[in-house]
Amino acid sequence: MMNRKLIATVLLAAAGSAGAASPALPPRVDAAAQQRVNDGEYPALVIAVVDGDRSGIYTYGKLADGKAPTGDTVFEIGSVTKTFTATLLAEAVTKNELRLDQPVASLLPDFKLPARDGKPITLGELAMQNSGLPRMPTNFHPANMDDPYADYGLDQLKTFLATYALPRDPGAKYEYSNLGGALLGYALGRHAGTRYDTLVQEQIFTPLGMNSTAITNDAAMQSRLAQGHDAIGKPVSSWNLKLFAAAGGIRSTANDMLRYLKANMGLTPSALYPAMQLAQTARTSGPGPENKIGLIWMTQHGPDGDVIWHNGMTGGYASFIGFTADRRHGVVILTNTATVVDDLGFATLRAGWPLAAAHKNIALPTQVLDEYQGAYRLTPTMVLNVFRLNNELVLQATGQIALPFYASAKDEFFASVGDIRISFKRDAQGKVDSLMLHQHGDHLAPKLSAQEADALRGNKQVAIDPGTLGNYTGRYQLAPNALFVVTVQNGQLMVKLGEQPAFPVYASARDKFFYRVVDAKIDFERDAHGHVDALILHQNGADKRAPKVGD
Repeated sequence: MMNRKLIATVLLAAAGSAGAASPALPPRVDAAAQQRVNDGEYPALVIAVVDGDRSGIYTYGKLADGKAPTGDTVFEIGSVTKTFTATLLAEAVTKNELRLDQPVASLLPDFKLPARDGKPITLGELAMQNSGLPRMPTNFHPANMDDPYADYGLDQLKTFLATYALPRDPGAKYEYSNLGGALLGYALGRHAGTRYDTLVQEQIFTPLGMNSTAITNDAAMQSRLAQGHDAIGKPVSSWNLKLFAAAGGIRSTANDMLRYLKANMGLTPSALYPAMQLAQTARTSGPGPENKIGLIWMTQHGPDGDVIWHNGMTGGYASFIGFTADRRHGVVILTNTATVVDDLGFATLRAGWPLAAAHKNIALPTQVLDEYQGAYRLTPTMVLNVFRLNNELVLQATGQIALPFYASAKDEFFASVGDIRISFKRDAQGKVDSLMLHQHGDHLAPKLSAQEADALRGNKQVAIDPGTLGNYTGRYQLAPNALFVVTVQNGQLMVKLGEQPAFPVYASARDKFFYRVVDAKIDFERDAHGHVDALILHQNGADKRAPKVGD
């Protein structure tokens, strides 16, 4: 049974201290939080609330040791980290040390940074998510999906930036970019003559008294870290974002995040407040017509006033921070599962905000999941690729990142990010023949035959002598910690990258193969003697060579 506890605080008292008056968490949010914990959607959940001149922390659920979470329980906050990075930039701007229109290249003279038609990427464009950089670099190929950022280094970042062609002018269009947030934090650290983790510690954590907030946990914080879980409740490892620390690497507590929230709302005195206001000020279009973006911070417009907000998620945690533009109401939500909490946050701040329907994960046999695999045509230019990754169903739309989906019933699935659901449809014989995407309406996507999907991508399978497939088997080094393993299983060439499962590839010509689970191709290279000595991965507009390193 869920355990819910309230710790009330007076506005200027230290977070977590006792107080007589309880801040008002809306009853429907309280009830939804309790229900979701009872249903197993969130193992533990902590909500910090500011309500006028009162504030407090509500806790729900249990930790791995059976105890209730507290205001000092440590969570990963994911992309809420980017608001700290924006504050660092804004602080440098208010001190006239940097300008928002200043080219990033001026801080990184040893980098070759992309530009378009002579227009360089500026610091402000990184913070406004319209730099033209993609969500992730195309040479991001984690060797270990349980800790995907751990092996991505500076040399790989420099190589990507030196070869990437911007698809549009910097500043032209919003496109959320973890890469942009990471690059901004790295550049700010270099400008200050230090590292990002030291800079954010010295300029934000320490001045605000956030003593249980860090990029890397010390022993005391580690002992209070809530065990993270994926969206189906499986315990997962913490992420070490390293070079991407400025995009999502902070760990913190509800008590500390309440201090940060109050500082951003101007409710506690802070020398950082002018910079915080600068970062929060809406400047340009954000994701969707209802949102504008400042420096990282989003402003959502509504009939009952504006909400300034951001969210975050890692492999085992989710977070939300937001407050009303009149600075009377604010909320921070932390949980130890990769399941979105945004609706709880907005519903705390807006009386009419709808709460998402409850979803309860169920496990389906792998043979049932295999029935859904295939390509589904959503529009003439967008195909939804659905495939099984171990015991999860994954969907990847053309040109977008792959998202795991979780079963709430047979043929019914939901994503942990946003209010996105898919329903698979079957024909009279019970065979899956289409899916319905439920996102801003209902959108039917018929299932394509393998030949139709191949033709749409410009692929055509040809027959090759099965006896020649053994020429391609072996191990190929894509990156220091990313290894391709190519095998033949029952006459089918299979390719495995790192800890991912092996996927089949199909021949389009001698030495040329293509995937069907994702839009990617592999070419094999031969040496002067005709022996295969490398493969090249073609994916997301990039070509990555992996030399053969063993059989």
